[in-house]
Amino acid sequence: MSRLLSRRFILATGLAAPALIQARSASASEEVDVELILAVDVSRSVDTEEMEMQMRGYAEAFRDPRLAEGIAGGPLGAIAVTLFVWSDWNIQQTLVPWMRLDGGPSCERFARAIDGASRETYLYTSISGAIDYAGNQFGQRYTGLRQVVDISGDGVNNSGRPLAAARAEALEKGIVLNGLAVLDRTPPPSTLLAGLPPVDEYYRDEVIGGPGAFLMVAEGYESFADAVRRKLIREIAGLSGPLVERATA
Repeated sequence: MSRLLSRRFILATGLAAPALIQARSASASEEVDVELILAVDVSRSVDTEEMEMQMRGYAEAFRDPRLAEGIAGGPLGAIAVTLFVWSDWNIQQTLVPWMRLDGGPSCERFARAIDGASRETYLYTSISGAIDYAGNQFGQRYTGLRQVVDISGDGVNNSGRPLAAARAEALEKGIVLNGLAVLDRTPPPSTLLAGLPPVDEYYRDEVIGGPGAFLMVAEGYESFADAVRRKLIREIAGLSGPLVERATA
């Protein structure tokens, strides 16, 4: 009889274990002011020099004391941030996993992680793929009072499913989509001949969305660092402002 009871106890505890693990995982989620995902375009329109400008711009932004001050000024005084690069519909790569930032030292650690991340470029531009990938990254370790995706890019969606469908699904989940459109001052002739809309107008009309969503426009990659810094401060602090802002070198 004692052996039978022991077996029943082992079976019961074994069945309960997954539920206990799930409960512990849920309770381990830490609340922060914002869950911020940085989605960086590395399609073929971004050359090696421009890729470096992007990554250096993000790193410099997190070293700006005003960014740490903006984080400290939030209700909880902490945010969670991750960074991934994207290109084709099936190419998204997380370079910096989720990190909790609550001041200068943690912002510096995030900047160093960006410094040490790989620099690679691919082919096509799938904004829809980037939005889909980003939507699955929330709620892994943190619970944000706001969930924001910061999409930077210099071209229109030309890979993967329709952008409108991906955007609509993200907005239904309560995700805010902000944009950082980079204007190429010397666009290739193929772009001009294709009759594509200006990137800033495209991002304004087709990409951004959600409560308080806005677009930052970088007039060339030379102004990317300033655009990123201004954009991040506004996103983190939840500041109101114009629908479209512009940064020039």
